[in-house]
Amino acid sequence: MTEDQKLEACARATHEANRAYCIAIGDLSQVPWDEAPEWQKSSAKIGVAGAIQGVTPEQSHESWLRTKEADGWRYGPVKDAEAKTHPCFVAYSDLPLAQRAKDDVFVTVARVMWIALSDVAGSTA
Repeated sequence: MTEDQKLEACARATHEANRAYCIAIGDLSQVPWDEAPEWQKSSAKIGVAGAIQGVTPEQSHESWLRTKEADGWRYGPVKDAEAKTHPCFVAYSDLPLAQRAKDDVFVTVARVMWIALSDVAGSTA
């Protein structure tokens, strides 16, 4: 498995874990990975790259904010991809606990998947 394939697999896993978490807290806005727009997949890949380099959940969120801002996103009470608004477009410290926990889940899943895929790749080489 190449590094790009591992990154893609980890991004898929973090996306699906995020989607499951969102469903659990009543947010039904997330689509499965195969239906996700390219900007969302790219965002997950960027987040995974940071997680495997050791960023904290807070640093991951701040990176997400910078990436979104560069793409024209801003704060809005509702997530709207067309209008490029998002209710989590705030500092990490201002996020509700449930949203901070989502960043924890993302970083943890990314790291665990990377380790697992690296181990699988190593044992099949």
